Amino acid sequence: MKRKHAIKVSLCIVALIIVAAAVIISFGGDIGVYDVFKKEPEEKTFIRWVNFTPDAELINKAIKYDIDTYCSDVHLNFVELLAYTASKCGGQFTARSSKDMDEFAERLASGEKVSDMTQGMKSYDYYLEAYDAVLCGFVGEYQSEVIDKATGEKYWESGYGLTVFSPIAKGFNYGHYKDFGNERTYGYKRKHEGNDLMGSVGTPIIAIESGIVEEMGWNRFGGWRIGIRSFDNRRYYYYAHMRKDHPYVRSLKEGDIVTAGDVIGYMGLTGYSNTENTNNLQRPHLHLGLQLIFEEIQKEGRNQIWIDVYSIVEVLKANKSAVVKDEESGEYRRVYGFKPEGIQP
Repeated sequence: MKRKHAIKVSLCIVALIIVAAAVIISFGGDIGVYDVFKKEPEEKTFIRWVNFTPDAELINKAIKYDIDTYCSDVHLNFVELLAYTASKCGGQFTARSSKDMDEFAERLASGEKVSDMTQGMKSYDYYLEAYDAVLCGFVGEYQSEVIDKATGEKYWESGYGLTVFSPIAKGFNYGHYKDFGNERTYGYKRKHEGNDLMGSVGTPIIAIESGIVEEMGWNRFGGWRIGIRSFDNRRYYYYAHMRKDHPYVRSLKEGDIVTAGDVIGYMGLTGYSNTENTNNLQRPHLHLGLQLIFEEIQKEGRNQIWIDVYSIVEVLKANKSAVVKDEESGEYRRVYGFKPEGIQP
Protein backbone atom coordinates (compact mmCIF):
# COMPACT_ATOMS: atom_id res chain seq x y z
CA MET A 1 0.00 0.00 0.00
CA LYS A 2 2.77 2.39 0.93
CA ARG A 3 4.50 1.74 -2.38
CA LYS A 4 1.31 2.43 -4.37
CA HIS A 5 0.76 5.68 -2.45
CA ALA A 6 4.36 6.77 -3.12
CA ILE A 7 3.92 6.05 -6.83
CA LYS A 8 0.75 8.17 -6.91
CA VAL A 9 2.49 11.07 -5.22
CA SER A 10 5.42 10.82 -7.62
CA LEU A 11 3.08 10.81 -10.61
CA CYS A 12 1.33 13.95 -9.29
CA ILE A 13 4.65 15.75 -8.92
CA VAL A 14 5.69 14.73 -12.42
CA ALA A 15 2.35 15.95 -13.78
CA LEU A 16 2.78 19.33 -12.09
CA ILE A 17 6.28 19.67 -13.49
CA ILE A 18 5.02 18.86 -16.99
CA VAL A 19 2.23 21.45 -16.68
CA ALA A 20 4.68 24.07 -15.43
CA ALA A 21 7.10 23.28 -18.24
CA ALA A 22 4.30 23.61 -20.79
CA VAL A 23 3.36 27.03 -19.42
CA ILE A 24 7.01 28.14 -19.49
CA ILE A 25 7.37 27.02 -23.10
CA SER A 26 4.16 28.82 -24.08
CA PHE A 27 5.65 32.05 -22.67
CA GLY A 28 8.87 31.61 -24.60
CA GLY A 29 10.86 30.52 -21.56
CA ASP A 30 10.79 34.03 -20.05
CA ILE A 31 9.37 32.93 -16.68
CA GLY A 32 10.46 30.46 -14.06
CA VAL A 33 8.63 27.63 -12.29
CA TYR A 34 8.09 29.87 -9.24
CA ASP A 35 6.38 32.49 -11.42
CA VAL A 36 3.83 29.95 -12.62
CA PHE A 37 2.56 29.40 -9.08
CA LYS A 38 3.03 32.95 -7.79
CA LYS A 39 -0.35 34.52 -7.01
CA GLU A 40 0.67 37.99 -5.91
CA PRO A 41 0.24 40.62 -8.69
CA GLU A 42 3.26 42.78 -9.38
CA GLU A 43 3.08 46.17 -7.69
CA LYS A 44 2.33 49.00 -10.10
CA THR A 45 5.06 51.60 -10.29
CA PHE A 46 4.25 55.28 -10.51
CA ILE A 47 5.58 58.56 -9.17
CA ARG A 48 4.59 59.16 -5.56
CA TRP A 49 6.38 62.42 -4.76
CA VAL A 50 7.29 65.59 -6.68
CA ASN A 51 9.16 68.64 -5.43
CA PHE A 52 8.75 71.30 -8.13
CA THR A 53 11.47 73.90 -7.44
CA PRO A 54 12.60 75.74 -10.62
CA ASP A 55 12.15 79.51 -10.28
CA ALA A 56 10.14 81.63 -12.70
CA GLU A 57 13.26 82.98 -14.43
CA LEU A 58 14.44 79.49 -15.37
CA ILE A 59 10.97 78.38 -16.50
CA ASN A 60 10.63 81.53 -18.62
CA LYS A 61 14.05 80.87 -20.19
CA ALA A 62 12.98 77.33 -21.17
CA ILE A 63 9.67 78.63 -22.58
CA LYS A 64 11.51 81.28 -24.61
CA TYR A 65 13.78 78.63 -26.13
CA ASP A 66 10.66 76.62 -27.07
CA ILE A 67 8.82 79.56 -28.64
CA ASP A 68 11.89 80.96 -30.42
CA THR A 69 12.68 77.61 -32.08
CA TYR A 70 9.10 76.85 -33.11
CA CYS A 71 9.02 75.83 -36.81
CA SER A 72 12.85 75.75 -36.92
CA ASP A 73 14.91 72.70 -37.89
CA VAL A 74 15.44 71.89 -34.21
CA HIS A 75 12.42 72.73 -32.05
CA LEU A 76 13.45 72.74 -28.39
CA ASN A 77 10.93 71.40 -25.92
CA PHE A 78 10.81 73.48 -22.72
CA VAL A 79 9.88 70.53 -20.49
CA GLU A 80 12.91 68.56 -21.75
CA LEU A 81 15.12 71.58 -21.10
CA LEU A 82 13.87 71.85 -17.51
CA ALA A 83 14.07 68.09 -16.91
CA TYR A 84 17.69 67.96 -18.10
CA THR A 85 18.64 70.97 -15.98
CA ALA A 86 16.94 69.46 -12.92
CA SER A 87 18.73 66.17 -13.49
CA LYS A 88 22.08 67.94 -13.64
CA CYS A 89 21.55 69.56 -10.23
CA GLY A 90 19.36 66.94 -8.57
CA GLY A 91 16.48 69.41 -8.34
CA GLN A 92 18.58 71.84 -6.29
CA PHE A 93 18.76 74.70 -8.76
CA THR A 94 21.62 77.21 -8.51
CA ALA A 95 23.07 80.04 -10.59
CA ARG A 96 24.89 77.34 -12.59
CA SER A 97 21.55 75.83 -13.70
CA SER A 98 20.90 78.57 -16.27
CA LYS A 99 24.27 77.84 -17.91
CA ASP A 100 23.49 74.10 -17.90
CA MET A 101 20.30 74.82 -19.82
CA ASP A 102 22.13 77.04 -22.32
CA GLU A 103 24.73 74.35 -22.96
CA PHE A 104 22.05 71.69 -23.41
CA ALA A 105 20.14 73.91 -25.85
CA GLU A 106 23.31 74.66 -27.84
CA ARG A 107 24.19 70.99 -28.17
CA LEU A 108 20.65 70.12 -29.29
CA ALA A 109 20.73 72.94 -31.85
CA SER A 110 24.00 71.53 -33.22
CA GLY A 111 22.32 68.20 -33.92
CA GLU A 112 22.93 66.09 -30.81
CA LYS A 113 20.05 63.89 -29.63
CA VAL A 114 18.34 64.12 -26.25
CA SER A 115 18.60 60.34 -25.84
CA ASP A 116 22.38 60.44 -26.33
CA MET A 117 22.91 63.39 -24.01
CA THR A 118 20.82 61.92 -21.20
CA GLN A 119 22.18 58.38 -21.42
CA GLY A 120 23.44 57.45 -17.98
CA MET A 121 21.52 60.26 -16.25
CA LYS A 122 19.51 58.12 -13.83
CA SER A 123 17.13 60.88 -12.74
CA TYR A 124 16.32 62.33 -16.19
CA ASP A 125 13.35 60.05 -16.89
CA TYR A 126 11.90 60.84 -13.47
CA TYR A 127 12.18 64.61 -13.94
CA LEU A 128 10.81 64.39 -17.48
CA GLU A 129 7.71 62.52 -16.33
CA ALA A 130 7.24 64.66 -13.22
CA TYR A 131 7.71 68.02 -14.95
CA ASP A 132 5.58 66.94 -17.89
CA ALA A 133 2.78 66.19 -15.44
CA VAL A 134 3.12 69.73 -14.07
CA LEU A 135 3.56 71.64 -17.34
CA CYS A 136 2.08 69.55 -20.15
CA GLY A 137 0.18 71.74 -22.60
CA PHE A 138 1.37 75.01 -21.06
CA VAL A 139 2.98 75.93 -24.39
CA GLY A 140 1.51 75.15 -27.78
CA GLU A 141 -0.50 76.28 -30.78
CA TYR A 142 -3.68 78.26 -30.26
CA GLN A 143 -6.17 80.61 -31.86
CA SER A 144 -7.18 83.82 -30.14
CA GLU A 145 -9.43 86.74 -30.88
CA VAL A 146 -7.78 90.08 -31.54
CA ILE A 147 -9.16 93.49 -32.48
CA ASP A 148 -8.51 95.11 -35.83
CA LYS A 149 -7.32 98.61 -34.84
CA ALA A 150 -8.64 100.13 -38.05
CA THR A 151 -12.18 98.72 -37.92
CA GLY A 152 -12.55 97.79 -34.25
CA GLU A 153 -13.81 94.36 -35.27
CA LYS A 154 -12.58 91.08 -33.81
CA TYR A 155 -10.96 88.33 -35.84
CA TRP A 156 -9.23 85.05 -35.07
CA GLU A 157 -5.45 84.79 -35.25
CA SER A 158 -3.23 81.71 -34.89
CA GLY A 159 -0.22 81.74 -32.60
CA TYR A 160 2.24 79.68 -30.61
CA GLY A 161 3.07 80.32 -26.99
CA LEU A 162 1.46 80.14 -23.55
CA THR A 163 -1.90 78.39 -23.60
CA VAL A 164 -2.52 78.92 -19.89
CA PHE A 165 -3.56 82.08 -18.03
CA SER A 166 -2.95 83.87 -14.77
CA PRO A 167 -5.55 82.94 -12.13
CA ILE A 168 -6.21 86.67 -11.61
CA ALA A 169 -7.92 88.68 -14.35
CA LYS A 170 -6.12 91.47 -16.18
CA GLY A 171 -6.40 94.86 -14.49
CA PHE A 172 -6.79 93.48 -10.97
CA ASN A 173 -3.96 93.74 -8.47
CA TYR A 174 -2.81 90.97 -6.17
CA GLY A 175 0.19 90.02 -4.10
CA HIS A 176 1.62 86.66 -3.08
CA TYR A 177 4.64 85.18 -1.38
CA LYS A 178 6.22 81.78 -0.89
CA ASP A 179 3.87 80.29 1.69
CA PHE A 180 3.70 76.70 0.44
CA GLY A 181 4.39 74.32 3.32
CA ASN A 182 3.72 76.91 6.03
CA GLU A 183 1.86 75.69 9.11
CA ARG A 184 -1.93 75.88 9.32
CA THR A 185 -3.82 75.11 12.53
CA TYR A 186 -7.56 75.43 11.83
CA GLY A 187 -9.13 72.03 12.46
CA TYR A 188 -5.76 70.37 12.98
CA LYS A 189 -2.08 71.15 12.47
CA ARG A 190 -1.08 70.69 8.81
CA LYS A 191 1.06 72.06 6.00
CA HIS A 192 -0.26 74.69 3.59
CA GLU A 193 -0.66 72.89 0.25
CA GLY A 194 -1.03 75.90 -2.00
CA ASN A 195 -0.20 79.53 -2.62
CA ASP A 196 -2.31 82.43 -1.28
CA LEU A 197 -2.90 85.31 -3.70
CA MET A 198 -4.00 88.37 -1.71
CA GLY A 199 -6.42 90.80 -3.34
CA SER A 200 -9.88 92.37 -3.08
CA VAL A 201 -13.32 90.84 -2.64
CA GLY A 202 -14.93 90.37 -6.04
CA THR A 203 -11.71 90.09 -8.06
CA PRO A 204 -12.49 87.78 -11.03
CA ILE A 205 -10.81 84.38 -10.77
CA ILE A 206 -9.67 82.79 -14.02
CA ALA A 207 -9.36 79.16 -15.15
CA ILE A 208 -5.63 78.62 -15.60
CA GLU A 209 -6.02 75.65 -17.92
CA SER A 210 -8.85 74.19 -19.95
CA GLY A 211 -10.56 71.31 -18.19
CA ILE A 212 -13.66 69.87 -16.54
CA VAL A 213 -15.31 71.24 -13.40
CA GLU A 214 -15.06 68.28 -11.04
CA GLU A 215 -16.16 69.82 -7.75
CA MET A 216 -18.05 72.88 -6.55
CA GLY A 217 -19.53 73.79 -3.19
CA TRP A 218 -18.66 74.33 0.45
CA ASN A 219 -15.65 72.98 2.31
CA ARG A 220 -15.08 73.96 5.94
CA PHE A 221 -11.43 74.70 5.24
CA GLY A 222 -11.64 76.31 1.78
CA GLY A 223 -15.11 77.85 2.00
CA TRP A 224 -16.71 78.10 -1.43
CA ARG A 225 -14.29 76.32 -3.75
CA ILE A 226 -13.96 74.93 -7.28
CA GLY A 227 -11.94 71.94 -8.43
CA ILE A 228 -11.04 71.67 -12.14
CA ARG A 229 -9.35 68.60 -13.64
CA SER A 230 -7.19 68.88 -16.77
CA PHE A 231 -8.26 66.88 -19.81
CA ASP A 232 -5.28 64.53 -19.46
CA ASN A 233 -6.37 63.87 -15.83
CA ARG A 234 -2.92 64.64 -14.43
CA ARG A 235 -3.59 68.08 -12.91
CA TYR A 236 -6.29 69.12 -10.46
CA TYR A 237 -6.61 72.87 -9.81
CA TYR A 238 -8.13 73.90 -6.50
CA TYR A 239 -9.48 77.46 -6.16
CA ALA A 240 -10.74 78.29 -2.65
CA HIS A 241 -12.17 81.06 -0.39
CA MET A 242 -14.50 82.37 -3.11
CA ARG A 243 -16.83 85.29 -2.44
CA LYS A 244 -19.78 85.07 -0.05
CA ASP A 245 -23.27 85.02 -1.68
CA HIS A 246 -21.88 85.08 -5.23
CA PRO A 247 -18.82 82.78 -5.31
CA TYR A 248 -19.05 81.46 -8.87
CA VAL A 249 -20.20 82.52 -12.29
CA ARG A 250 -23.88 81.62 -11.86
CA SER A 251 -24.13 79.51 -15.01
CA LEU A 252 -21.22 77.27 -13.96
CA LYS A 253 -21.94 73.75 -12.69
CA GLU A 254 -20.16 70.48 -12.06
CA GLY A 255 -19.36 68.64 -15.27
CA ASP A 256 -18.99 71.82 -17.33
CA ILE A 257 -16.02 72.30 -19.62
CA VAL A 258 -14.09 75.53 -19.10
CA THR A 259 -11.52 77.05 -21.42
CA ALA A 260 -8.25 78.55 -20.22
CA GLY A 261 -8.90 82.25 -19.56
CA ASP A 262 -12.59 81.86 -18.65
CA VAL A 263 -13.95 83.64 -15.56
CA ILE A 264 -15.01 80.95 -13.06
CA GLY A 265 -15.71 82.94 -9.88
CA TYR A 266 -14.73 85.74 -7.52
CA MET A 267 -12.24 86.24 -4.72
CA GLY A 268 -13.54 86.33 -1.17
CA LEU A 269 -12.75 85.30 2.39
CA THR A 270 -15.09 82.39 3.05
CA GLY A 271 -14.08 79.29 4.95
CA TYR A 272 -12.83 78.05 8.32
CA SER A 273 -16.38 77.22 9.31
CA ASN A 274 -18.81 74.29 9.24
CA THR A 275 -21.56 76.79 8.41
CA GLU A 276 -21.93 77.48 4.70
CA ASN A 277 -21.47 80.96 3.27
CA THR A 278 -19.47 82.21 6.24
CA ASN A 279 -16.65 84.76 6.15
CA ASN A 280 -14.13 83.61 8.74
CA LEU A 281 -10.84 84.69 7.14
CA GLN A 282 -9.05 87.90 8.03
CA ARG A 283 -8.05 88.99 4.50
CA PRO A 284 -9.63 88.27 1.11
CA HIS A 285 -7.47 85.98 -0.99
CA LEU A 286 -7.47 83.10 -3.42
CA HIS A 287 -5.99 79.85 -2.21
CA LEU A 288 -4.58 78.19 -5.32
CA GLY A 289 -3.54 74.56 -5.19
CA LEU A 290 -2.24 72.20 -7.87
CA GLN A 291 -2.44 68.46 -7.30
CA LEU A 292 -0.63 65.95 -9.52
CA ILE A 293 -2.30 62.63 -10.24
CA PHE A 294 -0.32 59.77 -11.76
CA GLU A 295 -2.83 57.18 -10.50
CA GLU A 296 -6.40 57.65 -9.23
CA ILE A 297 -5.37 56.38 -5.79
CA GLN A 298 -3.47 59.66 -5.38
CA LYS A 299 -6.65 61.73 -5.56
CA GLU A 300 -7.61 61.16 -1.92
CA GLY A 301 -6.08 60.44 1.47
CA ARG A 302 -2.40 60.26 2.26
CA ASN A 303 -1.34 59.59 -1.32
CA GLN A 304 -1.88 63.17 -2.52
CA ILE A 305 0.85 65.14 -4.30
CA TRP A 306 0.49 68.93 -4.04
CA ILE A 307 3.21 71.13 -5.51
CA ASP A 308 4.41 74.69 -4.91
CA VAL A 309 2.81 76.91 -7.58
CA TYR A 310 4.56 80.16 -6.67
CA SER A 311 6.86 80.08 -9.72
CA ILE A 312 4.01 79.07 -12.02
CA VAL A 313 1.92 82.05 -10.85
CA GLU A 314 4.89 84.32 -11.54
CA VAL A 315 5.28 82.91 -15.06
CA LEU A 316 1.57 83.37 -15.79
CA LYS A 317 1.74 87.09 -15.09
CA ALA A 318 2.72 87.35 -18.76
CA ASN A 319 -0.66 86.02 -19.88
CA LYS A 320 -3.68 87.60 -18.19
CA SER A 321 -7.25 87.31 -19.42
CA ALA A 322 -8.96 90.63 -20.15
CA VAL A 323 -12.50 90.76 -18.70
CA VAL A 324 -15.53 93.04 -18.81
CA LYS A 325 -18.40 93.37 -16.35
CA ASP A 326 -22.06 93.02 -17.24
CA GLU A 327 -23.60 95.69 -15.00
CA GLU A 328 -27.05 94.10 -15.13
CA SER A 329 -26.02 90.63 -13.94
CA GLY A 330 -22.89 91.64 -12.06
CA GLU A 331 -20.96 88.90 -13.84
CA TYR A 332 -17.57 89.31 -15.47
CA ARG A 333 -16.76 87.55 -18.73
CA ARG A 334 -13.69 87.31 -20.89
CA VAL A 335 -13.24 89.82 -23.71
CA TYR A 336 -11.32 87.69 -26.20
CA GLY A 337 -12.08 84.13 -27.25
CA PHE A 338 -9.34 81.54 -27.06
CA LYS A 339 -8.92 78.06 -28.55
CA PRO A 340 -5.89 75.98 -27.51
CA GLU A 341 -5.14 73.53 -30.35
CA GLY A 342 -5.07 69.82 -29.69
CA ILE A 343 -6.38 70.18 -26.13
CA GLN A 344 -9.76 68.57 -25.69
CA PRO A 345 -11.66 66.21 -23.36
